[in-house]
Amino acid sequence: MDTLQATTLTNGQTTLSEEAIDEFAGRLRGPLITPGDDGYDAARQVWNGMIDKRPALIARCSGTADVIDAVNFARENDLLLAVRGGGHNVAGDAVCDGGLVIDLSEMRGVRVDPSAQTVRAEGGATWGDLDRETQAFGLVTPGGVVSTTGIAGLTLGGGLGWLRCKHGLSCDNLISADVVTADGELLPVSEDENPDLFWGLRGGGGNFGVVTSFEFELHEVGPTVMMCAVMYPAETAPEALPAWRDFMEAAPDEVSSQAYFWAVPDVEAFPAEARGENTFIVAAMHAGPPDEGERVLQPLRELGTPLVDLSGPMPYRAVQTLFDPFFPEGERHYYFKSRDLASLDDEVIDAIIDGAMDRPVPTILIAIWHYGGAMSRVGADETAFGSRDAPYLFSVDATWDDPADSERVIEWSRAFLDYMEPYAEDGMYVNFSGFGEEGDKLVRSAYGPNYERLARLKAEYDPDNLFRLNQNIRPAGGASDERRPEAA
Repeated sequence: MDTLQATTLTNGQTTLSEEAIDEFAGRLRGPLITPGDDGYDAARQVWNGMIDKRPALIARCSGTADVIDAVNFARENDLLLAVRGGGHNVAGDAVCDGGLVIDLSEMRGVRVDPSAQTVRAEGGATWGDLDRETQAFGLVTPGGVVSTTGIAGLTLGGGLGWLRCKHGLSCDNLISADVVTADGELLPVSEDENPDLFWGLRGGGGNFGVVTSFEFELHEVGPTVMMCAVMYPAETAPEALPAWRDFMEAAPDEVSSQAYFWAVPDVEAFPAEARGENTFIVAAMHAGPPDEGERVLQPLRELGTPLVDLSGPMPYRAVQTLFDPFFPEGERHYYFKSRDLASLDDEVIDAIIDGAMDRPVPTILIAIWHYGGAMSRVGADETAFGSRDAPYLFSVDATWDDPADSERVIEWSRAFLDYMEPYAEDGMYVNFSGFGEEGDKLVRSAYGPNYERLARLKAEYDPDNLFRLNQNIRPAGGASDERRPEAA
């Protein structure tokens, strides 16, 4: 193997000798992939098809020992470092140009303890992996809404899903974790061990180390649940959206729901005459018995005359995959960005509808997430995730296929978020943060009063900001945020 030019933490260049690379590869049990190797292009691909980065090295780790060796190699050689769990992050932070990628995609083991109602999963597992094993026992932990999402990124950013009102966020159900910190030390983390770091992991993103395993609390849900999925004509939104708001403000914790503006997808699952039509969608899941859920959710199916009503009892695992076909890995371009809303009063609804009807491509999805229930009964300072008091989250989930549309779609998305600024609170969801192009301003806004505590925690566990390819929290009094200029 020849020498390699690699990117340093401060975006400079360094030369890795053949001897150093070979010695590093020899320590790993998993493969070390370089640009000349077969499979390199597949290994560097992530979920967002517009991300095209070329790392110098990809360490496909087989276990925690490989992760420790990879962290040490990156630190000792001052390398730009990315960490890949599920690779689902919209900003593409799971890969980097010229640096080292710690790839956990082969670390997907899941073990359920049904008597204790807990599950432990490795850091490369997806929610599909986790749900498959836990549902064998009729158990779940709150995950996301796309099964290919990695458990690591979703949990570390908070974790919104179909169980948030009944059982809270993914991070609220985290019991313990194993973390490899910037000094190469493996730390057990829980309420009893390193509790400060445990606090930071629950919403603080990938700022504090590589989490090689997660232990979650499980709950009895499924195997069958009631799902409401109704597509109404978009022109009914001025009446239907306030009705959805009023329903959710009185709904029991068993119901978690989102409202969407979208276009009926052009696929066989939908009636030919409805495909391509702009639509207002109400989606809700009831976490209790399906017959009770059918009764409770029935009003959401009567907000108008539907274009399509796909509601009905279905396996929980099927609910978790409903959005999978529309958000495939590596095939489409994505830009998701969000803001907390102060309310969803009639003025806010009018503003959302006004913008949502002017989407530049029909595949852009405008989402309104109802917050409340269990996730809102956790104190704002109990975890790093601070958006506990916000009643709703507004998100522009831009999805498109033609690279030529990228500039106008992203510009429109940013403009819509700016348009909603008068109705927003300071917070947002860090997993829906675009490319993080606002840098420190965005991160401070996302974490609010928790930011200073997070910055002190960062200074303790990662004072040189080795883990900077994320929604980066600068170490208090330490290293600056020199991060992914290509996404700015």
